Amino acid sequence: MPVRNEVDRIGACLAALAGQEGIAPDALGIVLFLNNCTDGTAQAVAGLAPDLRLPLRVIARDRPDAHAGWARREAMEAAAAWLEETSSDGVILTTDADSRVPPDWVARNLAALARGADAVAGRIALDDAEAARLPEALHARGRLEDVYEARLVELEALVDPVAHDPWPRHATRSGATLAVRLAAYRAAGGMPAIPLGEDRAFVAALLDVDARVRHAPDIVVVTSGRLDGRAAGGAADTMRRLCAAPESPCDPRLEPVSRAVFRFAWGRRLRRLHAAGRLHRTRLWAPWLRIEAGEARRIAGLPTLGARLAAIEAASPLLARRPLHPAALPRQARRAGRLLAGLRCGVQAVRALRVLAAGRARPALAAAPEEARNA
Repeated sequence: MPVRNEVDRIGACLAALAGQEGIAPDALGIVLFLNNCTDGTAQAVAGLAPDLRLPLRVIARDRPDAHAGWARREAMEAAAAWLEETSSDGVILTTDADSRVPPDWVARNLAALARGADAVAGRIALDDAEAARLPEALHARGRLEDVYEARLVELEALVDPVAHDPWPRHATRSGATLAVRLAAYRAAGGMPAIPLGEDRAFVAALLDVDARVRHAPDIVVVTSGRLDGRAAGGAADTMRRLCAAPESPCDPRLEPVSRAVFRFAWGRRLRRLHAAGRLHRTRLWAPWLRIEAGEARRIAGLPTLGARLAAIEAASPLLARRPLHPAALPRQARRAGRLLAGLRCGVQAVRALRVLAAGRARPALAAAPEEARNA
């Protein structure tokens, strides 16, 4: 966990970690990376350490050009090295010093990993008391964005389903709640040491190496709703910017529903081509996505499906993201809702037909072979 000037919050954060339930007594250790702390955080940690009853390693560094990505990478590298002292296996979890994890946070992450995931991303919720001090306009926009994002995520799950990350799921990728197997962490190259967005970049790196990332909806961490954050460009800066400029564009994930469905449909198409061993036949996808032949051949030669999908999205002008403005959210949410209703009915109809087919002996109603389904 990276920490910078959190003397008022580190106690609650550590108490939440020390109060984990449903895990073995010796299953958890804590690494704190104190980054340029000047407010007494180090002294507070020293005073709290004897009562934690958990193995604790504290690293303190002062660096003029420090930033959040560097600090989180240093913390996670220290955690990885600690695990590697005794084993090549293990799990690294990361949260923030201004957050409070629930008592079953570790247990729920481990359960998701045990079900086959290589990494787990949880959701975040603002501290109630701090959220109450934020402007109502910010909450209203947040509610609209949450509704629309949930509908887009469900649409993606219906159009381009992923076995290890089924619906219900979410789209949050926050450093306040991530878990990753040690092997997957190393395979992805570790946490990117970038000034902003290291958590999203890390999940993208995991996907590039075909790690199975689960966006678990049942893991929720409470985090600060303050406007005076510690990381430049972080959540606090984003909320302050939205308060000052309420018509600022939405997150790039929140694009018009027509573009989102186009993206999901091509994701499904590309996965099926890969499964059929035909993704190297670039004429099946590159011209339709306006990707030049040479670039398409380069992409087809990449070593993993995740790397190819990311490269295709980056290369295709048709897959460039165009975030919505807040005024468009209600209309797009209604469109997404209508489309979802239709797709749900279609899925239910297909399931009913399959049940009916399974109950009859006529060959004509048997399931289509895999080759036909992937055609």
